[in-house]
Amino acid sequence: MNKKILDIINESIIVKEKSKKLSGTIEKIADEIVKCYRRGKKVVIFGNGGSAADAQHIATEFVSRFEKERRSLPAIALTTNTSMLTAIGNDYSFDKIFTRQAESLVQKGDVVIAISTSGNSVNVIDAAKQSKKRGAVVVGFAGATGGKLKEVCNITLMIPSNCTARIQEMHITAGHIICKLIEDELF
Repeated sequence: MNKKILDIINESIIVKEKSKKLSGTIEKIADEIVKCYRRGKKVVIFGNGGSAADAQHIATEFVSRFEKERRSLPAIALTTNTSMLTAIGNDYSFDKIFTRQAESLVQKGDVVIAISTSGNSVNVIDAAKQSKKRGAVVVGFAGATGGKLKEVCNITLMIPSNCTARIQEMHITAGHIICKLIEDELF
C-alpha cells in the first residue's frame, strides 16, 4: 500500500487518540444542546470553507435525523443562503456575513456553534461575539490553540492538531458524537 496513504491514516488515528481526552468537553456541549432543545430553542452553526460544509452537515443531522427516527430538531447553518451571503458581503464586508445573520436569528437560550480550525477567522469570531451579546451559549470548534475564538466562547473544543484536514476530521467526528448523545437523551 502507498506509504503516503498509510501516513495520512495514521496521522488521523493519532489525532483521534489524543482527542479522547476531550470527551468531557464533548459531553458538556451535548448537555448544553439538550438543555437548549428542552427550552424550545435552536442551534445555529457557521464556519468558512470546509467548516461551512461541517456546519451544514451537523445542522442536517439535527433537522433530518442522525440514527433514530424522531421529530425534527431546529438547527440552521448560516452558510446556505447564497443571496444573503453575497448581499451582506457586498453591502458590508465578508467579515459581516455571519454577524448580520446572528443579529437577526440568534435568540437568548440558543446554542451557537462557531467553527474555525485556526480559531482566528474574523467573521466567525465577530458572529460569536454578537451571539453571546444576544444571550446564546457559544460553543467553539477550533484547533490546538483555540485561537482568539476560545476567548469568546462559553465552551471551546480544541482539537490537538495544527493540520486543518485532521482538525476537520475530528470536528465532524465530534459532531456525530454530539448528535448521538442528543438523540439518546431526548428520544
